[in-house]
Amino acid sequence: MARHLITSALPYINGIKHLGNMVGSMLPADVYSRYLRQRGHDVLYICATDEHGTPAELAAKEQGLPVAEFCAQAHDAQKAVYDGFALAFDYFGRSSSPENVEITQHFARRLNENGFIEERAIRQVYSPADGRFLPDRYVEGTCPHCGYDKARGDQCENCTRVLDPTDLINPRSAISGSTDLEVRETKHLFLLQSKLQHEVEAWVARHEDDWPQLASSIARKWLNEGLHDRAITRDLDWGVPVPADTWPELAAEGKVFYVWFDAPIEYIGATKEWADQDPANRDWKSWWYEADDTVRYTEFMAKDNVPFHTVMFPATELGVREPWKKVDYVKAFNWLTYYGGKFSTSQKRGVFTDQALAILPADYWRYFLIANAPESDDSSFTWEHFTATVNKDLADTLGNFVNRVLSFSKKRFGEEVPAGGEPGEAEAKLGEEIAALLAEYESHMEALQFRKAAAALRALWSAGNSYLEEKAPWLEIKTNKEGAALTLRTAMNLIHLYAVVSEPFIPATAKVMREAFALPQDTATWVTAEEAKALASVPSGTPFTVPPVLFAKLTDEDLETYKERFGGEEG
Repeated sequence: MARHLITSALPYINGIKHLGNMVGSMLPADVYSRYLRQRGHDVLYICATDEHGTPAELAAKEQGLPVAEFCAQAHDAQKAVYDGFALAFDYFGRSSSPENVEITQHFARRLNENGFIEERAIRQVYSPADGRFLPDRYVEGTCPHCGYDKARGDQCENCTRVLDPTDLINPRSAISGSTDLEVRETKHLFLLQSKLQHEVEAWVARHEDDWPQLASSIARKWLNEGLHDRAITRDLDWGVPVPADTWPELAAEGKVFYVWFDAPIEYIGATKEWADQDPANRDWKSWWYEADDTVRYTEFMAKDNVPFHTVMFPATELGVREPWKKVDYVKAFNWLTYYGGKFSTSQKRGVFTDQALAILPADYWRYFLIANAPESDDSSFTWEHFTATVNKDLADTLGNFVNRVLSFSKKRFGEEVPAGGEPGEAEAKLGEEIAALLAEYESHMEALQFRKAAAALRALWSAGNSYLEEKAPWLEIKTNKEGAALTLRTAMNLIHLYAVVSEPFIPATAKVMREAFALPQDTATWVTAEEAKALASVPSGTPFTVPPVLFAKLTDEDLETYKERFGGEEG
């Protein structure tokens, strides 16, 4: 079996993430990781909080906390939400870790030795009131294009135009509010991406045919426009310090590496964190160093992160001239919108992950989000769509099936799986259908086609309902008790099968379904085609219990409550 290294885009530290962030990276990575583990693969799923950069300092300032303390608290708060969503990371690290500092500085030194870093003088905004140079995001003012009065020096959030601090009307310091700003000369390190253009192009060309069109088209667009040399240092108090042994002058000035230089390196850093915290994981380098022939590396991210992971970080890895593992497959996602408008962390628009868990258990959200993942195009979250999906797929198709079968069998045959007769034509037909649908489900999961996989899973659940309606054991029992027992035993085997194969999507519910049957020797991690056809994993005489309702139906009153609380239209 292959070794699978999986990473999802690092969630930024400045606040709890919204549902769009969840479905665009971490959740599909978790679903895929769970599936691969069930199929017997060696999997390492790594993620971390992205803690450096201007927004972290600004968020800490707003809360009146030292930035290190703010980031530590925010990391724990985010991790608690991801635990609530049952994201089974092997390790969830921090980009401010000593391990990431060490590896980032190592990368910078190697790039410098190989001639890919250059020190250049640039002109930058300086605030005498603050006694410091201001990174772009520390300069605020009025956008010259749309008149928005809280535009930042790098971009206007209102009209999305890219800006320079000097473009702003009435610029001011985001730290002190001072309008006494100057433009002074300062020095920064530049990564000479232009010198790596051809190597990156050749590397992308070897992979892009295998990537989703979204990922390959974005990478190709950036390469066609040409790679530009990029400043990789900033004037901030918080970040990976420029190493004094290589750039003593810049280190003395307190320069730190730009967040987009050190953040991708944190995938490696977090893996080393994982190893440093558990002696059993000392072979961490086998996942990243000289690992090309043994490890398949898959990254999950929304489309705005694609250029950094398909062009910029590969350029960094190539320039280091060491055999660090580069991504094999980039699973890129479009946007999940909220009634057609953007989810916004800063403007608190849409449903945020902590709010979602306060309303309903994680499995409701996990299933809906993956079943409607924005793979080929943007998709829109609406409460009407969410309610309809929960009620139809989860409550009616799966939950009702489980409850009907187990409740009726307990009432008519007691608390053990009934024996009944030998399987007949209906059971043989069902077994063939289940085996075919399972193969379809597996093929979509292998291809990382999540919406199609969800549709195949739903079809598996529906097949059980069709079988139950056809056999109608509540009628069958009146004239053929043995036949009704066979029907129920077959249906209970379907429940067990559903528990196994639904685990990547709805792990908590899958566990409840599986534990309904007293099968102490049940160690199966997946279902073979032969087992799917036989439907005999739960033998007669097995004790069972009827679990509580798996999924509660959402009412019209619930729908109106959610819309009133979160808004039922854009904005």
